[in-house]
Amino acid sequence: MFDDVAARYDITNDVLSLGQARQWRRAVADAVDARPGERVLDLAAGTGTSSLPFVTDGAYTVPCDFSLGMLSEGKQRHPWMPFTAGDATRLPFRDGAFDAVTISFGLRNVQDTDAALRELHRVTAPGGRVLICEFSHPTWAPFRTVYSEYLMRALPPVARAVSSSPDAYVYLAESIREWPDQPALARRLQKAGWSKVAWRNLTGGVVALHRGVRA
Repeated sequence: MFDDVAARYDITNDVLSLGQARQWRRAVADAVDARPGERVLDLAAGTGTSSLPFVTDGAYTVPCDFSLGMLSEGKQRHPWMPFTAGDATRLPFRDGAFDAVTISFGLRNVQDTDAALRELHRVTAPGGRVLICEFSHPTWAPFRTVYSEYLMRALPPVARAVSSSPDAYVYLAESIREWPDQPALARRLQKAGWSKVAWRNLTGGVVALHRGVRA
C-alpha cells in the first residue's frame, strides 16, 4: 500500500494536514534534540523527509522503512543517505546501536505495536531516548467531534484529489480513530521497558509526542 503512495506522499501529507505536517516535523526534531556525532534511527522514515533535520543537526542518521517503494523514492531524492529496509518488529541492528530512536506516523501501521516498542528499546544505547510522533485524540470534546467528522468525511475525497492511492488514506482515517489515546500509549511504552515516559500534545491533541529513556 505504501509503495503506491511513495511518489506523492510528502505533498499529500502537507495538503491533508492543512499545512501542519511541517510544524509537526519541526517539533519532532526539537524534541529529539540530535547532536553532532550521535547515531539516530528514524524508523518508518519513508522518503527520508523526516530524517533531514537530524542530519542537519550533525547526527549520523539511518532512515529505515518496511516499504521498498518509499526507500527507492527516498534514495532517488537523497542518494547520500543510508536508507535501510527493515521490519519494525525485527530490526536489522545490533543491541544499543543508537543514541536516539524515533518514529513519526508509523507506529500505528505496525501490526505488533508492543514488539516494535521492545525492538526500539533493544537497539537504543543505555541512557538513549525514544521519541514517537503519532496521531492521537484531541483533548477538547467539541473539537474532537469536528476532527472525527473531518477524518471520515472530508479526508477521503481530498485524498482522491491529491493522492496516487486514495484508498490508503481511507485506511489512515480508520486507523487513527482506533489508535490508543495518550495515556494508553504511555503505558505501552512503560511495559516495553522505557522509563521517564511522558507526552506532549500538538494541535490540541491531534498529534502527540511521546518520549522515554532507556535506563
